[in-house]
Amino acid sequence: MHFVKLRLRHNSIRMRLTRPEVEALASGTAVEESVAFGPGAEAVLAYGIECSDEASAADARFAGNRVVVSLPRTAAVHWAAGDEVSIEFTKMVGDGAELRVLIEKDFACLNPRRGEDEADMFPNPNAGTEC
Repeated sequence: MHFVKLRLRHNSIRMRLTRPEVEALASGTAVEESVAFGPGAEAVLAYGIECSDEASAADARFAGNRVVVSLPRTAAVHWAAGDEVSIEFTKMVGDGAELRVLIEKDFACLNPRRGEDEADMFPNPNAGTEC
C-alpha cells in the first residue's frame, strides 16, 4: 500500500515518500497514489513517481488525469542510499513559466498524531530536541 503525499501550489509539486516507497523507487518500481472525487475514471486524479535507466534528466508531465514525475534511476538509487532529504528540479512549461518539483523523504512527526502509523517514515533528525 502506498501513501505518497502530494502538495500542489502555484506551479509547484511537492511529493513526500516513506522509506518503503523510496526503496521501491530505487529498485525500479513506480510509486503511485490516487484521489477519487467521484465515480468513474474521469473523476480520479492519479499521481506518482517512476524511474528508468534510459532517462537522462528528471521530468514531470500531466496527461489523462495523471501527474507523473520521472527520474533517472541512478538519481533515485543515489538519493535512496544517501542522507539527502530531497530531489529538486524545475521544468520550463512555456511563456517563461516554470514548474518546480520537489521530492522529499517523509519524516516522522516530532509530535505523534493520534491514529497515524508512522512506522514506515524516516526517523526525524530533530527527534529528541526542543524547538
